[in-house]
Amino acid sequence: MDELLKAHEAAALLHTSERFVRRLIAERRIEFVKVGRHVRIRESALLAFVVAGTVEPLTTHDVTGKAA
Repeated sequence: MDELLKAHEAAALLHTSERFVRRLIAERRIEFVKVGRHVRIRESALLAFVVAGTVEPLTTHDVTGKAA
């Protein structure tokens, strides 16, 4: 089972502010778990968020249309 992170812990892992993480939760852009009144984020959900936002670098072929 994944560790459940508090908003400030998730923010520390992402090197962002807690406010940013809370906005992700409010906009439902990241999966979260409600434990009573408390909101927690699974580590796997945090990783999935990062992977979904990862942009692959362009290759020379992508830029010029010619083989390198």
